[in-house]
Amino acid sequence: MPRTVLIVDDDRDIVELLKLFLEKEGLCVIEAYDGLEAWTCIRQEKIDLVVLDIMMPRLDGIQLLQMLRTEHKLPVILLSAKKQDNDKIKGLKLGADDFIAKPFNLMEVVARVQAVLRRTYEFNEPSLYEQPDQAGQSVVGELVLDHQHCVLYKAGQEIPLTAIEYKLLTILMRSPGRIYTKKQLFEQAWSEHYYEDANTVMVHISRLRDKIEDSPKQLGYIRTIRGLGYKLARKEELDGKSVEER
Repeated sequence: MPRTVLIVDDDRDIVELLKLFLEKEGLCVIEAYDGLEAWTCIRQEKIDLVVLDIMMPRLDGIQLLQMLRTEHKLPVILLSAKKQDNDKIKGLKLGADDFIAKPFNLMEVVARVQAVLRRTYEFNEPSLYEQPDQAGQSVVGELVLDHQHCVLYKAGQEIPLTAIEYKLLTILMRSPGRIYTKKQLFEQAWSEHYYEDANTVMVHISRLRDKIEDSPKQLGYIRTIRGLGYKLARKEELDGKSVEER
């Protein structure tokens, strides 16, 4: 069954062009022209991915994204005429999966939509990750990552993750103590060539830390290795108490 993409933009020409190109790739497309209309679609239809403009009337893209993340995990690609890093970082921190600045190449949008759909809905297939143990779980300290159901637990409590957060944590937890560069993390988690965009990895690591760490002032699970990248602490390292660069 083809995936369904919701396009949300108050510019009808952009919506129609994106719809035309996405439908040529076999995707189903639903249209909305402001945030409130989009929210109704999301609550009534089965949506697999949202392509969401930031600047819209009634309810803008950032507000809609905040509402989405209170109830849904479905992937979101933000569109914006603004090119400042703070817009991109804000969207990623709120849980967007990708960000595309206007004006854009239509084929690039199609490629990014396909990439996000692929990594969101195929990431739990056995071929993508070797199973860490017979139970299909990775366990470090109080963290238990269930690969069969793609769910994280900390001290028995479920912690919601986006698809990218799950993939990043899977990479780190399968080899505690191993240092990964931003390039390695990006190319493995996003399944795309690294394009020197360190902010994307940094923002998602920051979101993961907010979810799994007890305190921002203590060494925790995810360690920054200056000048190199990141690693997940081994079990014997989890008693560290000093402040670390985040």
